[in-house]
Amino acid sequence: MFVYGHGESEKSMSEVPTEHLQLQYIRAALAGIMAPPKDKKVTKLAFTWTVGGNVETIKTYDGAELLFTLTFTWNADSTLKEVART
Repeated sequence: MFVYGHGESEKSMSEVPTEHLQLQYIRAALAGIMAPPKDKKVTKLAFTWTVGGNVETIKTYDGAELLFTLTFTWNADSTLKEVART
């Protein structure tokens, strides 16, 4: 069984819409790339947006210290192409 979302019922893989599976893969990948450096914790997030309304960057902070920035690249059809951590 595959479970997605909070409070949603369990569904088999064949019952889960493709867009939900894509979101789960993206969430799992972001969870790994968002891990803070050792002995640090993320206490604040700052966002920038593209003109089209997509997330462009997420800056992560531990207090006032910038830990890293995630930069999102989008395809022409507004699907997510790439996430880079710097």
